[in-house]
Amino acid sequence: MKLRVRINRQTSKVDLASEEPSLSELRDVVKQTLLPSQGLSANTEFSLSLNGSELLSDSDQTLASCGIVSGDLICVVLPQPLAVAPSDPTSSSADMARDDQQTSSRAAGQMIGGPAAPPQPSETDPKPPASVWEPMLCSEAEDGQAPLSLDLLYHAAQTTDPKDAILVAAHLLMLETGFAPQGSEGRAGEMPAGWRSAGGVYRLDYTHPLCDNSRASVVGVSMGPLLVINATVKVTETVDLVRKLQLKASSYVTAEWAGGSAAAAFKDLKKLSRIFKDQLAYPLIAAAREAMALPVAFGLPVLPPELLLRVLRLLDACSVVRLSAVSRHFNVAAADSTLWRHLYRRDFPDSDGGRSRDTDWKELYKNAHRSRSERRRARHHHPLPPPSHWDIFTTPRPFLPTVPGIIGGEYDQRPALPHALLPRPRYDPIGPIADPSARPRSGLHRPPRGGRASDIRQGFI
Repeated sequence: MKLRVRINRQTSKVDLASEEPSLSELRDVVKQTLLPSQGLSANTEFSLSLNGSELLSDSDQTLASCGIVSGDLICVVLPQPLAVAPSDPTSSSADMARDDQQTSSRAAGQMIGGPAAPPQPSETDPKPPASVWEPMLCSEAEDGQAPLSLDLLYHAAQTTDPKDAILVAAHLLMLETGFAPQGSEGRAGEMPAGWRSAGGVYRLDYTHPLCDNSRASVVGVSMGPLLVINATVKVTETVDLVRKLQLKASSYVTAEWAGGSAAAAFKDLKKLSRIFKDQLAYPLIAAAREAMALPVAFGLPVLPPELLLRVLRLLDACSVVRLSAVSRHFNVAAADSTLWRHLYRRDFPDSDGGRSRDTDWKELYKNAHRSRSERRRARHHHPLPPPSHWDIFTTPRPFLPTVPGIIGGEYDQRPALPHALLPRPRYDPIGPIADPSARPRSGLHRPPRGGRASDIRQGFI
């Protein structure tokens, strides 16, 4: 009979030669062989247990009578000072002992002729730990997070420079866009062979299933704090597009990039994903398909007409008109009569909706929009009545300031007013002229250089 015996969280295999070994034979093997191997004396008191809680005390009975079958796990229970308690209840050894206990209990039930007892959940069973890595893209990663695929690539690449980390992230973004790397031989979680060379030069080659005969190359060159990435696409040995992108490594790689995880090494992955895909990845696919005379593979032009009209219904009329000038495809979609009927009923709900089926809804919207604009301009414009209808005593003067006694004063504002009603003659200043140096004056006269006082009002006479 072959058994497994565990002492202080260490399991050993025991082979009992007799056909029906007894419990005393198992105790002798444990005392003579296993205890000395653990640094314990052969005279150490111990007990044997099948399930870790119930002790096997009767030494004369056979192991089969105790419900023990070949392959079971027997636990050696030592006194408390000699026992090494497990520090973590969720350790794998404790889980193994619990599984072995349930297995041996079911086997014992079958041996005595009864049905196998189903495994009973224990209250002390630890809950399964939550997964640390959630499936995500780089565009979904928040600060302090990173996709598991990026972490695997980051550690497999053995980065020695922050710009290495940027190229690793760029490679993952190309994979997210659908590009297949060349030179990796289908090994997932590894960078392609020869992606990094001496002098801070990087090169990656890709193909795309949407661009059959084309090949895209991404070349990175380290220039001080910047990493310049040039992406080219070749169709029939001719370069059809060259895109350039400059990235600052310190903007996307933290100071803890060396020796840590990808979540601690990268920052602002959302911005990096948006910039890289919009300026490099997607233009490469579009240029390759255009060079091969293939239709557009993504974006608004790919949508069927019914979905495109649903998108246009969410826009305002000005945006629809601007979109119609982009291409012939959008011009045809923006001229749809049902679209302008929806826009007209949405923007002018108080208008008469009972129209015939032949109504030009776009022209109707244009006329209604023009009428509304004219009403708004008229509402904000307040013209003054003609001068013959003014009342010189009660009509307010909203535009001209009230400055009597000088040009632009009462004489000019009310030329029909009798002169006797004016407070003072024309050209008469309303007070002393202020001193530019802001020094106080004692009077209105200042002695000239010749010693004779001059009249300050002489210039107005």
